[in-house]
This record gives sequence, C-alpha cells and structure tokens, in this order.
Amino acid sequence: MGEKVVAVRFDLADRQRYRRKLRGCLDALGRLLTEKRFDRPRNLMGLEIELNLAGPDGLPRMMNAQVLERIASRDFQTELGMFNLEVNIAPHPLAGHVFSQLSEELRTGLGYAHRKAEELGAGILMIGILPTLTRHDVDLVNISDVDRYVLLNDQIVAARGEDFTLEIEGVERLACTAASITPEAACTSVQLHLQVTPQRFADVWNAAQAVAAVQIATGANSPFLFGRELWRETRPPLFQQATDTRPPELQAQGVRPRTWFGERWVDGAYELFEENLRYFPALLPLCGDEDPLRVLDDGGVPSLQELVLHNGTVYRWNRPVYGVVDGVPHLRVENRVLPAGPTVEDVVANAAFYYGLVRALAEDPRPVWRRMAFQDAAGNFDTACRYGIDAELRWPRPGRGGVTAVPAVKLVRDELLPLAASGLDAWGIEPADRDRCLGIIEERCRRRVNGASWQSETFHRAQEAGLDREAALAATARRYRELALTGEPVHTWPAGASGPFPRDGR
Repeated sequence: MGEKVVAVRFDLADRQRYRRKLRGCLDALGRLLTEKRFDRPRNLMGLEIELNLAGPDGLPRMMNAQVLERIASRDFQTELGMFNLEVNIAPHPLAGHVFSQLSEELRTGLGYAHRKAEELGAGILMIGILPTLTRHDVDLVNISDVDRYVLLNDQIVAARGEDFTLEIEGVERLACTAASITPEAACTSVQLHLQVTPQRFADVWNAAQAVAAVQIATGANSPFLFGRELWRETRPPLFQQATDTRPPELQAQGVRPRTWFGERWVDGAYELFEENLRYFPALLPLCGDEDPLRVLDDGGVPSLQELVLHNGTVYRWNRPVYGVVDGVPHLRVENRVLPAGPTVEDVVANAAFYYGLVRALAEDPRPVWRRMAFQDAAGNFDTACRYGIDAELRWPRPGRGGVTAVPAVKLVRDELLPLAASGLDAWGIEPADRDRCLGIIEERCRRRVNGASWQSETFHRAQEAGLDREAALAATARRYRELALTGEPVHTWPAGASGPFPRDGR
C-alpha cells in the first residue's frame, strides 16, 4: 500500500474492470514463471519496522506528520495511526557481518529519529502494542492524514456494513466495538523480506509458515490492549478482527478472513496469488493503463500494478510479493509475524534466527511440512500467540514418525537453534554475528523471558506496589522506554521499576 493513492469513488463497472485486470495480471505472472524471466539468486534480505510515538510519560503522541518533517528522511514513512511511523532498511546480501551492519544502521537511524521526536516532546518506541493506548486513541480522528488510509478504511467499512467487533479472551477479556479500522494501528510489527527464485519459493514459504509459531513464542511483545492483559501476542487476533470485512453470517459460512494464516502447504508462488483473486473481493479497484500481456508480447516486464495492490490488501502472515527492480522481476517472501522491539539487538536476533532457520528447513531432505499437518502449524501459531514463551507446540519427533507436543523453549534450544546456526553458516554469516544473535534467543529460552513476559511481570509488580491499573500500565511503558534506550536485549532487563513505583503514576 506504499504507492500514492488519491481519494476516489468506485462504481460497479470499476470493480468488474479491476477483476478483468487482475486476471490479466495473473496470466502474465504465469507466463513470467513459465518463461523463467525472474532474477537470479541474489540472497537479498530486507527489513521494515513499524514504530510508536510515545512521550516520557509513556503515553502515545499523535504527531507523526510533524516528526516526519523533522526527520526529513525517505527511510521513514507514515503508518495508519498518527502515533505510528515506519522505517525501511535497504536490502542487504545475507552474508558476512550483515547482522552487525544492520544493528549499526538501525541504532544510527532510530537514534536520530528519536532525537528529532524528542524535540517535539515525543520519542521512538519499538513495542508490539503500546500498553497505554486507549480505545479513544484509535478513533478515526487519529488516522494519518493520507488518502490511501482513508480510502482503505472507507472500503473495508463499506464491505463489512457494520461496526467491527473486537473480542479477545486471554488472561482477561476484552469486548468492544469500533466504527473504523483504526484499532489496527495499535499493531506494530517487523517485516522480514527474503528474495527467492521461483524454484525455491514454496520451500521457503512453507518453512516460514512452519516456524511462525516459534517466532512468536520467542519474540512475543504485545500482552496488553486497551488496558486489558490478553494474549502474549495480541496483534494477530486484533489485526484479524480490526480488518474483518465479514459480518457474522459470512463468518458462520466459513468465508475466509482477509487476515489469515492460510490453510495448506503450497507448491509455488502462483497458487497464493491465485488464491487472493479467488477468495477476496477487491477493496481498492484502481486500474492503471498497463496491459501486462501486451507488455510481455513486446518483450518488456509488466509491473502487475493491480495484482500488487490487491496483494497488499490480503494480510497473510507470510505474504508472497512480486516486484521489479531495474527492469528485472523478482519474488519475495514477506514474513510479517514478529512484533516490533524491544531493542535493536532483539530485532536483529529475531531476524537472524528466522533467516537461519528458514534456510535450514527449506534445504532439509525431509522437510518439516512433509512430516507435520498444516493444521498443526496453524494451531501452533494460535497457541504461541496465546502463551508466548510458555507455549507447547506440536512438532515432528526427531528421527521418528509422528508429531508430539513439546515446550517451545525446549524445541528451540534442543533442535531449532542448531538448525538456525547451520542455516546461517550456509548463508555465509560470520560466526561472531551468528553466535551473538542466536545467543540472545538461547538466553530468552533459558530465562523464559521475552518482551511480553517482562511487560506482564512489571505491570503486576506495579499493581502490587499500590498503583491502579492505568498508572501501572503507564509505569510499565515508562520503564520499558527507559530500558529500551539502553540498547540491552530484553532478557537482561530487571522486572519492575528502577526504584519504588510512584503512587501518582508519574
């Protein structure tokens, strides 16, 4: 959705024309695949991080336009809520000291952005869901002043035809309604991109689906929403419900949500794009002038504008991406599973664990998706979101047939960290980078601490010290901000405040 969109109105003919354009784009994609027109293997990875703006008091600041003006860098962009930003890191080859380089780039860029935000009384915070957000903070009045967000909201609301129901049962229960998609802005994530050849796409996507639950279990960082303690990673159920175009009757009929995990392993990228067309009506039927099949006939490379736009309105946790760079098409797997934060070191460690693990599993002669039902992978994802570092996941028995339940921390330490290390070696990552990043994941598992568990323990200590719920959440956010600025990974953070919790919450 990064392209410029202007507010327009659509009629029935627009949607029919868009459907025809989508079919032409899909046919063109099929030809590109058949003719093997895609980029050669380049082992490129990319990174995007969604950010919160919060003040020293831990409360959100609705000023992304003003902060972006101060930052004055094309690396930073708006996001859905006025308290959100996004930073994009240029693609890097997966080799050598890439994770040290990423750490340095992120520390420099985010540090600069934070200082600029501080000039306006705000600051940059990487956290899955800011615990001090209220329902009023995500009203439509706080949607970013960008045409594409307003248009997307209007179309999703029109498709649903009624208020959105937010209902999440976790440690506590949340039940409320929303008149817009703006609650989605509460969710800030890390998106990891991996460029792959068409031949490797299915193996990489299936591997990414298989390990999504492990990513959540070790990296959960979103236990609170609107003052309630819910799932350890509350983003997925919130995102699904806040973008759900299905009224209850369509949900009862089994119509698929636009935010979903999927329902099967795949054999190629084409299947996922084709599913998007078959299952999901267009939200933004904006047609360009390009005839993709004619472009191919003339020897060119089509942008597939309509297909790309439609793909951006189907929120898979592992999304297929088509792109063109310097006239050459390529495919990427976009991993959208992880929450933002807590620190640069945590984000980079999560990335290294993912890239190493996906490489190893994609090249396994006995791939995990041949030994485990897709329903187990989907169930694992739900379980990990609910319980985080304490989740038990279903996984194939090593060296034996069948699937068994195993604590996530045991699975990671005994089986998956060695696999991730071998995958990073296959990428050519320097051993020092490999060991530092995977050591952070190992320590989280050993101490059973991640961002979500730290937030929960700190919140409860604040309540035990006599703070009411609102003050305890604010104290948690302030302490999180203070420790995040040190740059030390979350498993090293002491729970609670640095001193006695002030009774007034300030």
